[in-house]
Amino acid sequence: MNFPSTPFGNITFMLGLLLLSACSPKYDWREIRSDNAPYVIALPTKPTTHTRDIDLKDIKVSMTMVASEVDGVTFAVGSAELPDATQAQVSLAAMKTAMINNIGGTVKQEKVLTMPQSINAPGTIALTEIEALGATANGQNRILFARFLAKEKRVYQLIVVGSEKSISRDVVTTFFSSFKLN
Repeated sequence: MNFPSTPFGNITFMLGLLLLSACSPKYDWREIRSDNAPYVIALPTKPTTHTRDIDLKDIKVSMTMVASEVDGVTFAVGSAELPDATQAQVSLAAMKTAMINNIGGTVKQEKVLTMPQSINAPGTIALTEIEALGATANGQNRILFARFLAKEKRVYQLIVVGSEKSISRDVVTTFFSSFKLN
């Protein structure tokens, strides 16, 4: 491809490069179906999966986390199955406390919302959504957006965490609204 050597040709070429670079997606959202729990979610990059044993209100369970990261912002969904539905509900408070402690944070906002019970079933499930602020080692503000819910014997936590300056509320909304129970 030949571009004229006039000043306008160089400007056109530079504008073309700028437009092409702007089209490069920062978030390459992809739908992920869990192998361990009945849910679907969109993550912004190829995820990694880790399972580890945790303690939720003196109940030992294996939690599986599916996570991806973009520019220092982590997007993750965790799930675990408890012995019964009552223990699942009780463990939500322990999950919330652990996440807030992980960032050395304090809750800025907390609310109870509902979401569809599943893709194919009528009804809704209550969930708790929080926004918490903490500080990193270098003194920058870190923000955590999280949702916690239980369905039957299973608990779920959805998190977006990173530098306060790096997280767009639109991205958090996209991530949270993509979560669907099967």
